[in-house]
Amino acid sequence: MRRWLALGGAALALALATARLAPVVSAAGSVEALVKDDGGRPLADVVVSLAPSGAPAPTLPSATGLMDQQNKTFVPHVLVVPVGTPVTFPNRDNIRHHVYSFSPPKRFELPLYIGTPAAPVVFDKPGVVVLGCNIHDWMVGYVYVSATPYFAKTGEDGRARLGDVPAGAYEARVWHPRMRAEPDKTGKPITIATGDPSQLEFVVALKSDRRAPAPPRPEYERPQS
Repeated sequence: MRRWLALGGAALALALATARLAPVVSAAGSVEALVKDDGGRPLADVVVSLAPSGAPAPTLPSATGLMDQQNKTFVPHVLVVPVGTPVTFPNRDNIRHHVYSFSPPKRFELPLYIGTPAAPVVFDKPGVVVLGCNIHDWMVGYVYVSATPYFAKTGEDGRARLGDVPAGAYEARVWHPRMRAEPDKTGKPITIATGDPSQLEFVVALKSDRRAPAPPRPEYERPQS
C-alpha cells in the first residue's frame, strides 16, 4: 500500500510540474481589411493597424527592415516596421544616393554612397518618417513606425490581412501618404475572436499626388529593342 501511495504521489507531483511548465496558449483571431479611395477604387500602400483598447500594445522582437534604392526609386514606397526596428538602406543603383529625413520621429542622414551602409538606422519612435534623396528630388519614400505589432499593408487589390491577433477589443486605424484625414480620426472599434476572420472596410479620401516627376531616362539608359 505504501508503495502504491508513493507512486501515486510521484505521479501527481509530475503532473503538477508539467502543468506549470506547459505554455499558456491564448486564443487568437485575424482581420481581413478592404480599403478603397473616395472614387471606389482599391487602394494600395495603406497601413492598417490595431491598437489594443485600454492597454498598451506589447513590444515584440522584430527583424531588420529593408528599404532598397532601385532605378532611382525607394522600394517599397511605404515600409511598415514596429518601434525599435533597425532598417538598412542598400543602394542597388550604379550611381550614388544621399538619403535623409527631417521627420521628427527620426532625423538622419546617409551621405553619398553606393552599396549598403555599415550600420542600419534604428527607428525608435512611432510616427511617419518621410525619406528623400539629396541628389534626386523625385525620390520620396516612407517608413511608417508602428506603436503596435499588429499591422499590415494593403496590396494592389486594396486588401490586407492581419493574422495571429490575440482575442480582445481593439481600435483599427489606417494611414496612407496622400490621406486627407489624420489617422486618429479613422479609428473604428473592433473585437477579435477565434474562428472566422473579422471584416473591416475603409474609404480613404486622397490629396492630389504632388511628387516631382522623374526626368525621362537618357537614351543610353533605355532598353534596346
